[in-house]
Amino acid sequence: MNDPSSNLVLPAGLALPELLQFDSGKPVTAAGQWTARREEVRHHILGLAYGEFPPVPQQTRCVVLHSAVVRHFGNARLMGCRVETDGRPAFLLRIFVPADQGPFAVVLNGDACWHYATDAVIAEVLARGFVFAQFNRLEIAPDQDNGTSNLPHSTLAAWAWACHRAVDALCELDFVDRQRIAVVGHSRGGKAALLAGATDDRIALTSANNSGAGGAGCFRGPQAGAETLADILRAYGHWFGPDLAAFVGRENDLPFDQHFLKALVAPRALLTTEACADLWANPAGTLLTHQAAQPVYALLGAPERIAIHFRDGGHDHSYADWCTFLDFCDLINLPQRLEPVRRPQSGFAR
Repeated sequence: MNDPSSNLVLPAGLALPELLQFDSGKPVTAAGQWTARREEVRHHILGLAYGEFPPVPQQTRCVVLHSAVVRHFGNARLMGCRVETDGRPAFLLRIFVPADQGPFAVVLNGDACWHYATDAVIAEVLARGFVFAQFNRLEIAPDQDNGTSNLPHSTLAAWAWACHRAVDALCELDFVDRQRIAVVGHSRGGKAALLAGATDDRIALTSANNSGAGGAGCFRGPQAGAETLADILRAYGHWFGPDLAAFVGRENDLPFDQHFLKALVAPRALLTTEACADLWANPAGTLLTHQAAQPVYALLGAPERIAIHFRDGGHDHSYADWCTFLDFCDLINLPQRLEPVRRPQSGFAR
């Protein structure tokens, strides 16, 4: 089978910061040392790249507004819920529940502001034995900064925070298997999904599709045509922490690259999906960060739980991308299987 990634051109001689080495220079050689090293990794990337998160509320409430059976989706139940927290605006969460008996694994997505999850996608998710839950991240923070929002937190931190609050809400529902919650997003939604998965251990599987700069891509040595740190901060500086701009033009001085964010997910499952013609999202740089994060998964005894998948084509969250994500869920046995489904496709790189 032809591997679309075989044509990617990786920067020669590019060295990323070492994950399996303490700041003191001492190597990390045993799984028991990772907890301490992980705290160093968190310190290096989270505050600098994404700023402070909104505070965790004392309570999150999931208020069911309506519930109805939808024949179009095989008699699945559609619930409209309002996610409420202390001191911050509420947002809506739409939940599709399979007609079978739960508890169910969950696919959570924050990209309701776009129509990536078509009816065909939702039907496929339900057929695989998942609940599908979706919210609109723009209810929490806008894509564009018109200078009047005065948000106290970066946009990506706010979006990831909302994902965590959606997990809070889902965990209140008796048909949800709290051990099997997956988060997936595309492009800027993929950046938010990756950040959410890196900062919430309740998320069993994290998947970012074509997430590029600030997501699964690499700030150092981006491939020709890829979005750079300067590019993304010029257009969307409010997505990131205020100190990141100091590294424009000197990316090699960053104390991290995006493999640090991927390593924070370990040993929980991580899938990145890429389109080889989507040069702006830096598929070659995403392969580099994938390779650099693999040793952490190996150290923790979970090498099968990190994977990357490449396809031909451009920037899109296609039905095929969703099926690749669901195949990976099947491959690692994320959902509580209700009945056999087709054999997962091959093509995952590890």
